Amino acid sequence: MKPATALYKLTGIVLAIALLPACKVTQPYNSSKNISDQLYRGPATNDTTTIATLPWKELFTDTKLQALIEEGLHNNLDLKVALARMEAARANLNQANLAYLPSLQANASAGFYKPSGVQNIAKQVDQLYLSSSWQVDVWGKLKSLKRAALAAFLQSDAYKRAVQTQLVANIASGYYALMAYDAELSLTLATLQNRKEDVKTMQLLKDGDVVTGAAVVQSAANQYSVEVTIPDIKQNIRQTENLICNLIGRNPGPVDRDSLANDPIPTNLSTGLPAQLLANRPDVQQAEYQLRNAFEIVNVARTYFYPSLTITGQAGLYNTGIKNFFNGSSFLANIIGGLTQPIFNNGLNKQRLAVAKAQQKEYAADFQKALLNAGMEVSNALYQYQAAADKKAARTQQLENLEKAVSFTKQLLKYSNKANYTDVLTSEQSLLAAQLSSINDKLEQLQAIVALYSSLGGGWK
Repeated sequence: MKPATALYKLTGIVLAIALLPACKVTQPYNSSKNISDQLYRGPATNDTTTIATLPWKELFTDTKLQALIEEGLHNNLDLKVALARMEAARANLNQANLAYLPSLQANASAGFYKPSGVQNIAKQVDQLYLSSSWQVDVWGKLKSLKRAALAAFLQSDAYKRAVQTQLVANIASGYYALMAYDAELSLTLATLQNRKEDVKTMQLLKDGDVVTGAAVVQSAANQYSVEVTIPDIKQNIRQTENLICNLIGRNPGPVDRDSLANDPIPTNLSTGLPAQLLANRPDVQQAEYQLRNAFEIVNVARTYFYPSLTITGQAGLYNTGIKNFFNGSSFLANIIGGLTQPIFNNGLNKQRLAVAKAQQKEYAADFQKALLNAGMEVSNALYQYQAAADKKAARTQQLENLEKAVSFTKQLLKYSNKANYTDVLTSEQSLLAAQLSSINDKLEQLQAIVALYSSLGGGWK
């Protein structure tokens, strides 16, 4: 058969198969992006402004915190793992793009053979040729594999951004906690000094027969009750420093930071619309890309039920003697087209499709779970911030009255018999507890801002 005639027949086969109704084997992916307006709890709004679109430097203006975050973005090991996964996914995508091209191999061989029944005659056979093979993507298998590889690459990119979002949030939360522990330590040391003064005062009052020895030992016990908390606070400081060092890829050591009193609390916390979570929150995007990858794998599994068309060709030189190897008569070329229709392969095709469909259902549920989790986290962060803010006025009044109570009870103890040291002890302990709670209130507000920023999908832009 002439090469031209063979080529025409192969073209006819390809066109005939392409026109079959069964060509619609693969299905287009339709993203389910209908997100409820009630995904998270909070005041209704049509404002699309959201803090998630802010670069992290605009939200976290503390220069020392910014330096720590920068160091973390360069050195964090989890982020390096995510980048390595992206490189692997990119390599898979590049290979999927090249799958459309035919393969090409160069072959060379030389040898001798002895015809049957012929004595003492050995013929030399020399071959030098190129061979090529091309799989025609009739059913869309290669297209689906390419789309699956693209989804996997985008998923790896979303994973990297999710790691960065969480990294920025963890560093900021640790930094604020560290400053809060500093404030607690400073307050506790100042309180301890006051308690030591109280012990001296009680001893003087005992000497003047104003109080009994019981008041003296109670004041000493009150001093030690404060002193015993200092090692725990220092331990918290040390552990938080080590945690931050771990996040930024540094050996354990001290962490430079500012004072909690110097860090302002942002008040303009726009949350935008729930639908924006899909555009901003990388873990939600990661879940959707995973679902899309599974959808395309289902498409690929369907194509295995249909025949595959492969075109192969060879061209080169063939001769039984080296002296005539480069003659025109030594040239050999052929082109072959073949169809392979699966008939029975131990149920592998059915098993492949069933597994792919089951995984698609699994990842569809994971996507919905990611959305619900995002809505829950935004709702919790919003309420955490509001609850801490609602405490502020009452906490201020509580502190003012407890400071007065401490002063009044001490004065009554010194100059009248209308109070005893138990009253002083109670008021002092209540004041210290309220002061520590006041520090925690600000910490809660700052960490709620971090949680809200992270839950809305900020930190990676």
